[in-house]
Amino acid sequence: MTTDDFAERTLKVGVVGLGWAGQQHPAAFSALDGVDVVALAGMEADVLAELADTFQVPHAFATWQELLELEGLDAVSIAVPTFLHAPIAVAALERGLHVLSEKPLARNGAEGAAMVAAARQAGRVLDVVFNHRRRGDVRKLKEIIDGGGLGRPYYAKASWLRRRGIPTLGSWFTNPELSGGGPLADIGVHVLDYALHLLGEPKVISVSASAYAELGPQGRGGDVNYLAAASEHKFEVEDFASAFIRLEGGVTLVLEAGWASYRDPADLMDFRVYGTDGGAELRAAQSQSISDAGLHVFTDVDGMNADYVAEVPEDGNHRAVVEDFVAAIRSGSENWGRHDGSVALTRALVIDACYLSAREQREVEL
Repeated sequence: MTTDDFAERTLKVGVVGLGWAGQQHPAAFSALDGVDVVALAGMEADVLAELADTFQVPHAFATWQELLELEGLDAVSIAVPTFLHAPIAVAALERGLHVLSEKPLARNGAEGAAMVAAARQAGRVLDVVFNHRRRGDVRKLKEIIDGGGLGRPYYAKASWLRRRGIPTLGSWFTNPELSGGGPLADIGVHVLDYALHLLGEPKVISVSASAYAELGPQGRGGDVNYLAAASEHKFEVEDFASAFIRLEGGVTLVLEAGWASYRDPADLMDFRVYGTDGGAELRAAQSQSISDAGLHVFTDVDGMNADYVAEVPEDGNHRAVVEDFVAAIRSGSENWGRHDGSVALTRALVIDACYLSAREQREVEL
């Protein structure tokens, strides 16, 4: 396949996974010109048939292995439990397919490194769905920071906190062999990604982390109908984690990720940053009980407060991720090496270090 072929012809994509994330992928791909979703794979036969009908997908398979055997595919989109990310991605890359995977990259850094190595060996694109960095408020704050509006950032705090938000409590999410971890790996990786992105991708020097499992093991923090005794898996991951992260240049990042804690019922994502010439606070909430949601910028002009609430563009989310993935493929083989999953791997290695720090109760250098 030549670069010109990818630039000019219709891209044929297969999607593996039928859950919420898996349903976002065919919707996003189908909305783009010059892209056809030609195959779906998933174990839920009724959902598979419904999605195939909705998006007019000609091929439907029960397994990902069958999907990868389909001739003519250009790319595969992976939206399945985390333990399957690496085996599917590596197999797809070895077949010469481009790969878009849901976050996190893999269960751990070792699996993530194998995926990156496979992408480099195949000379194909490997991208990960960090859709929150495509939100309008994050993009606007990135513009402000990069434009020098805050001076030199030196301290930041990022969190995603829930009151009752353990996803499918008692499912694969709460089994570390299947998920790779709890909220730190599930939603903490999102805030870690956009925090490092906003700060300009500084190198992580060390982490000191703590992890707690106080509510999940009691059957709290998930669906109100959940019974701990009836769960398929034991609750074997954390339900809250925090990390103190030292970055190059003396910058500090404090990270919090919680599926369940006794706090405001609103599902809150926030990012606070202090710089030498200004600061900013980004707050996104799922309820109106948090009245100051938005992007607030704090600065001075001639010694007087010049604070303001920034106007932000529309959110991009999964649609923007898919657009970027397709654009990377169409950019040509000479650019594919810039999209080999390396950024996602840095996140996986930091999460690994946080879990090691929490287990051994010590600071871990990277």
